[in-house]
Amino acid sequence: METKLTKLLNIKYPIIQAPMFLVSNIAMVKEAMHGGIAGCIPALNYRTLDELRVALRELKAAKPEGGSFGFNLIVNKSNVKYKGQLEVICEEGCDFIITSLGSPEETINQAHKVGIKVFCDVVDLKFAKKVEDLGADAIIAVNNQAGGHRGDKSPEELIRELSTNCSIPVISAGGVGCKADIDKMLSYGAEGVSVGSPFIASEEANVTEEYKQACVDYGADDIIMTERISGTPCTVINTPYVQKIGTKQTWLESVLNKNKKLKKWVKMIRFSIGMNATKNAATKATYKTVWVAGPSIEHTNKILPTKDIVKKLVS
Repeated sequence: METKLTKLLNIKYPIIQAPMFLVSNIAMVKEAMHGGIAGCIPALNYRTLDELRVALRELKAAKPEGGSFGFNLIVNKSNVKYKGQLEVICEEGCDFIITSLGSPEETINQAHKVGIKVFCDVVDLKFAKKVEDLGADAIIAVNNQAGGHRGDKSPEELIRELSTNCSIPVISAGGVGCKADIDKMLSYGAEGVSVGSPFIASEEANVTEEYKQACVDYGADDIIMTERISGTPCTVINTPYVQKIGTKQTWLESVLNKNKKLKKWVKMIRFSIGMNATKNAATKATYKTVWVAGPSIEHTNKILPTKDIVKKLVS
């Protein structure tokens, strides 16, 4: 399974264990690296910069020969910790950074100075060309099968469009739960895949057993879009609680979002409320089950060690 991505990251299989808010952690990434794939953690999973620094050092110490790990950065103004996170990552070092939700220009410039590669989330050709011009090392093509905040285009349409028009590697994000899915994405022109939802039901994930079991019990048909988390459509499991609260923004939010002066603050409040609800559902015993996941949980039929999930994906 040698591709441009395996060469770029010096890994055995062209797979990145996707960074997942609240879910990804050091134990998962260690097992991912030892299984021959790359692992990635959102920097926002750490409350302080000191905690982030400790995580970087632990992963570097545990990295096997041929292993690769990275961190995800939210690079827009909503992440007030961004500049500090970037500084710590560049000081301590890792193999790659994945940027989301903003211009990656500063991240690319600073990371390249210390030999860190930068991959950028995009949902269309317009932004893919922009990040390519800025010097990105690869594109993360977020399609309409991704978990969480996803794109609008199908995997085939997006991969073919980007691989045809861009000269840097395309990594497909969304819709991969088994080896056949990986083969399909590579056949469209992708050089690798980013896989998240199947790893929620891993033994190493820091979420409740209820969340993990939900990824086993529910399938692709149970994934729906909701505006009740961040104000932007996001995929969640259609639990009874989600059905009860509905998936659309309230009438008041709808009215306020039309006001240019208030729109920014409404989104910030909705994001804060939604993230707290998601965190509580993922880490505590609660009936308010707002569990983020993508349709690739269709192939999840048991809670397994991360290393066994990797084996399922490559064999």
